[in-house]
Amino acid sequence: MSDDAIRPEPFAPRATRAELEDLRARLRATRWPDAPDDAGWSLGVDTDYLRELVTYWADGFDWSAQEEALNSMPRFRLPIRGLGIHFVHARAASRGASAPLPLVLSHGWPDSFWRYSKVLPLLTDPGAHGADPADAFDVVVPDMPGYGYSDRPAGQPLDSIAVASMWAELMCALGYERFGAAGGDIGSHVSRYLALNSPDRVVAVHRTDAGVPVFGGDRAELTPEERDWMDGAAGWGAREGAYAAMHRTKPQTAAVGLTDSPAGLAAWIVEKMRAWSDCDGDIERSFTKDEILTNVTIYWLTGTIGSSMRMYNANGAIPADQLARRVEVPSGFALFPADIVRPPRAWLDRTANTVHLTEPARGGHFAAFEEPELYAEELREFFRPYRDS
Repeated sequence: MSDDAIRPEPFAPRATRAELEDLRARLRATRWPDAPDDAGWSLGVDTDYLRELVTYWADGFDWSAQEEALNSMPRFRLPIRGLGIHFVHARAASRGASAPLPLVLSHGWPDSFWRYSKVLPLLTDPGAHGADPADAFDVVVPDMPGYGYSDRPAGQPLDSIAVASMWAELMCALGYERFGAAGGDIGSHVSRYLALNSPDRVVAVHRTDAGVPVFGGDRAELTPEERDWMDGAAGWGAREGAYAAMHRTKPQTAAVGLTDSPAGLAAWIVEKMRAWSDCDGDIERSFTKDEILTNVTIYWLTGTIGSSMRMYNANGAIPADQLARRVEVPSGFALFPADIVRPPRAWLDRTANTVHLTEPARGGHFAAFEEPELYAEELREFFRPYRDS
């Protein structure tokens, strides 16, 4: 970084007493809907579980302790293209004989930098966790614009292509000309466009999914496994995709209630955390109440549920020719068993230069948080050949 460059500013936000008192008052005043007997999670969120969670949020959850833990990470903000971008920049614990590989991790929805909070020490200090110190990374975890503690775009929402370009600028500002990229959910799309549009800088790209299938050709060209997968993905969309349709088409309508009601916000997020994790129907097998509420409280305090949903609207307008581009940068995939819409190898080969594919034994859509040890080992193994690229 040059001497006259804009430097990252350390960032350690703290909620005010008034903000927390307002949150608790709203939680205690929740106006609850009725629900059919024994509906459970079959119609969406389980109201009985949500009542339990909201009661704990109001009277037992210690946000200050969670905030302190989050602020123990090296957090910064830096202006990029007129927006203040919040990010974690965790350097390798030991520089060693070989330089650590810079790695940018991109999150998805409904989360933020929170997704990678457990995996950071495993990546920056592998030697302290029973792994090879030579596999250390310098890790950068940004909040996407409109998520978490990054600024919200005032005009049109930004799509994954624009965010990928911003991450390329961020990595340059931090002094990293060559780096790896990894992510899941929307972060998978961002990582893909980083590889597509900055192939001279991205040494390799790792993803936990390939997104919802988009194919404009003749289905006869596809393998039977690809056709079955596409049919399955369409079925999943019909059963489970109402949230995404709302985000793409009318995000502001949903944003009103979700920004005003913390119970409503929790319902919107928690239902997805349960459905997409490897919890066998019991969300607290994957996340403690404190972990769930840390994720939800970040959305509440930053007021970013509406702006996060608007990114679906922007991504829905990405031209078909961009969606059809093949990634030529070496690509790796880890398909965790409880993730959604898991693609066959033929599709991964069709859409990317797939040199690495694994199917870990456990984990779901939030694999970096659910199974940090497995996820860290995935990244160490995949990026190992590209450290001297």
